Amino acid sequence: MYRIEVGSTQPLALGKPSATGDADEPDASQGICGLILTAMSFLLVVCTFPFSLCVCLKVVQEYERAVIFRLGRLMSGGAKGPGIFFILPCVDSYTKVDLRTAVFDVPPQEILTKDSVTVSVDAVVFYRISNATVSVANVENAHHSTRLLAQTSLRNVLGTRNLHEILSERETISGTMQTNLDEATDSWGIKVERVEIKDVRLPVQLQRAMAAEAEAAREARAKVIAAEGEQKASRALKDAADVIAESPAALQLRYLQSLQSISVEKNSTIIFPLPIDFLAHFMKHK
Repeated sequence: MYRIEVGSTQPLALGKPSATGDADEPDASQGICGLILTAMSFLLVVCTFPFSLCVCLKVVQEYERAVIFRLGRLMSGGAKGPGIFFILPCVDSYTKVDLRTAVFDVPPQEILTKDSVTVSVDAVVFYRISNATVSVANVENAHHSTRLLAQTSLRNVLGTRNLHEILSERETISGTMQTNLDEATDSWGIKVERVEIKDVRLPVQLQRAMAAEAEAAREARAKVIAAEGEQKASRALKDAADVIAESPAALQLRYLQSLQSISVEKNSTIIFPLPIDFLAHFMKHK
């Protein structure tokens, strides 16, 4: 990340952020006019002491930082806080920056997928300010810029995916979006912590077509399962018939077992089976 110093007669200075997350100290030279104004402001504070403390002492919370500008230039030392800090009246101005994690909803985006299907997708982005000084000095509105970038990133990422990938690979898509947003907002002092896709809304006609396709697939699987069951049942019946054919007494035992089952159900109708061989004997006499 780089910071451009504006408003000075000197050449533009580029400063990289330090390891602590604050920008390097800018050039402390304010010129003769700046020194005079600073001295006059300090003299005003001394002359109006202790009433000037009400104006000069400021407090920021644990989750906040204060970025101070003196005569339009960023003061050395980076952001101040948490706690009490001192400013000079008339020459100093400051901006409070909230370091807590913020969340916003990405409005539903009409996206044309790679396989030419129009879907409406919305997402949630969790982010926080990691460098207060850079977020104030490098971008006009870090929060609004992050929101707009999240919308365009959602369109760009999902526009290169097929519909089945969007529906089945949400975690992968969320990770890709988080990486892209984090890299793009790094120069703004923003850290994107998490991106989640909330909902994927399909056109009504496409929903009906997919429902009909899924129902047809379920019916086809049901018919295959039923056919496999019939095949296994026929094999079991064949094996049972072979066992009964080998032992004539087995048929009689099976008959008695059937009568027992009917009697348990208290049925008044009893069926007496007649052997086919017995009927064939009478047919031969005719």
